[in-house]
Amino acid sequence: MTIKDLQPALVFGIFDRICQVPHPSKKEEKIRKFLLDFAAEYGIEVRTDAIGNVVMTKAATPGHEQAPTVIMQAHMDMVCESNDKSFDFENQPITTIVDGEWLRADGTTLGADNGIGMAAALAALIDDKLVHGPLEALFTVDEETGLTGANNLGEGMISGTMLLNLDSEDDAELFVGCAGGVDTTCTFHYDRSMAPTDFHYFKFDVSKGLGGHSGGDIHLGRANANKLVARFLWTLMQTHELSLCEIDGGNLRNAIPRAAHAVFGVHASNKEQVRVAFNNYVADVEGEYSDIEPGLELELESVDRPDFAVDSNTTRRLIEALYCAPHGVVSMSRALEGLVETSTNLASVKMQPDNQILVTTSQRSSVESRKWDIANQVEALFTLAGAKVSHGDGYPGWAPNMNSTIMRIASEAYEELYGVKPAIKAIHAGLECGLFLEKYPHLDMVSFGPTLRDVHSPSERMHIPAVERFWGQLRRILEKVADLK
Repeated sequence: MTIKDLQPALVFGIFDRICQVPHPSKKEEKIRKFLLDFAAEYGIEVRTDAIGNVVMTKAATPGHEQAPTVIMQAHMDMVCESNDKSFDFENQPITTIVDGEWLRADGTTLGADNGIGMAAALAALIDDKLVHGPLEALFTVDEETGLTGANNLGEGMISGTMLLNLDSEDDAELFVGCAGGVDTTCTFHYDRSMAPTDFHYFKFDVSKGLGGHSGGDIHLGRANANKLVARFLWTLMQTHELSLCEIDGGNLRNAIPRAAHAVFGVHASNKEQVRVAFNNYVADVEGEYSDIEPGLELELESVDRPDFAVDSNTTRRLIEALYCAPHGVVSMSRALEGLVETSTNLASVKMQPDNQILVTTSQRSSVESRKWDIANQVEALFTLAGAKVSHGDGYPGWAPNMNSTIMRIASEAYEELYGVKPAIKAIHAGLECGLFLEKYPHLDMVSFGPTLRDVHSPSERMHIPAVERFWGQLRRILEKVADLK
């Protein structure tokens, strides 16, 4: 069985077409062209703004012109993570595999976040059997790496009063709130020196972690590869003079880093002690993570002497800061049981060509003051370590409105179709809804979607039966709104 055999055929057919079009964050030119071509193909009115967002509009089914205008919203870009470092997300299509009741990709992220939202919105625009009021479909750019599209939505791009965010990841759940977030970057400047000739050099590598979404998966306690590398190096520094030559870990601010490595040296007379320390460390890590990270791999191999090393002062300050840096859940919500309130992600460590090492972290919270509190703690730590620290602009959270009309309609729609009353929740992740609400305070919003698992990682997968329920719910919501005056 392939994706072409799946139901609902209309939605999966469009999703398959989306998978053929490369659409990394900040490089949405090809997917934007696909959307514009799709609009032309079906005679749909379309417009774009200066940042690259796309809006398609469709008139109401005759007799339902007075119904509220509904905005269906999804983002164009996808997180690009692959088990094969040679995979070219800018030019290669995503290969999909039907695996029982799940759809996944062949060693890469699937892009169901948020390709399935795009597919459902497009399907609703061309479904001639669907009865609906006036429709707008908003497709935003660069949600994953900065919410750039939502933050710069052009004036007058949307006119609707109800917004359906199609970017959630749990069937039978409705989301009416989300966390706000802010990124913090910490830059270390280092001096180069010749790598000592009387040292023995190793490459320490952490790989095949589960990773995952730094908001939706942060409570699962998965390994952070950057933290594992820093912990081992810090341990070695307590008894050995250590020469750090290379360090790299993580890629995306909103993904838990699943791989990292460091190249370092110790005096040649101590190389066997390092191997013993490594074996002990592996045993500790396996004992701590074997139940949740069965595929995690730690490796240590000897390598040739590198050309240069980071100066010893910066090495010490960097490793101590990375080891101390907070990562994971900071606090749980007291308002909604089971909801993470505040968290932080030690996202990436990158050596730059200009003798700098850039550390990127991301902070989230449903409480604005707590978001800045944890961001400021990160700043204080790395400032003490001698780094230059800056914060991004951040994005606001979305406070729940428990009197929402569209929430009630979405809940009734699911219960009528499937006999289950969906759970009403907030999500510990950044949705674009908070930014839309800043620009359009009148909007009544709800977020929902099919079940996705392990998004932002090559293990990303989508539950096929949940897609059919998602599509049925979307259609029923539009039908019910069409009867409003």
